[in-house]
Amino acid sequence: MPTVTAIEPQQHDAERVNVYLDGKFAFGTSLLLAVSHHLVTGKELSPSEVDELRHDDVIDRTAGAALNFLSFRPRSRREIEQYLRRKGVEPPVAAEVMARLERLGLIDDREFARFWVENRQTFRPRGARALKAEMRQKGLDGEVIEDVLETLPDEVETAYRAGEKKARSLRNEDEREFLRKLLGFLQRRGFPYGVAVEAAKQLRAEMTQQDLETDLTGE
Repeated sequence: MPTVTAIEPQQHDAERVNVYLDGKFAFGTSLLLAVSHHLVTGKELSPSEVDELRHDDVIDRTAGAALNFLSFRPRSRREIEQYLRRKGVEPPVAAEVMARLERLGLIDDREFARFWVENRQTFRPRGARALKAEMRQKGLDGEVIEDVLETLPDEVETAYRAGEKKARSLRNEDEREFLRKLLGFLQRRGFPYGVAVEAAKQLRAEMTQQDLETDLTGE
């Protein structure tokens, strides 16, 4: 059986080492795997042990890439699977990596759905219809989507918040154009017609009142 003749740190990655068998470079692996497999000079490795080390290293590096992908924001199961496919990861390796992430609690579509809705509500309010379409694109289960959407506040309130900035930009439009443009804006964001109408009328009434008060006070 081949014998480990040297274990040298890699020049550009202190967390990885190069392993030499019988005086020749054999493979690279993480320092953690080298320790966990008790690699030391003079140790003999069977072909199956070498294959196992190489396989474990592929899993570790792929899991590391997936963790980096997850570091920017939570992801749905489908998003992670699509990411691994884009990286050309073989299906058996991808399955092992997904299983590892699941054991670590890093794949949870219900938690992802909550994150997605809360993020939208905070930064870019959407109607339930638009949110449902977005979450379907992320591969979320219909039951999960419906459960999370049940926690949404009143849609008129959400539509009101979604339309505030747009309404300010339409302040100088006459009432008909104001309502037409704001209705279109809100409907494109997934709000039903009736909800959009109610929110748009509220916004118009408030702006009219503000303009009246400004005229009276001269401020």
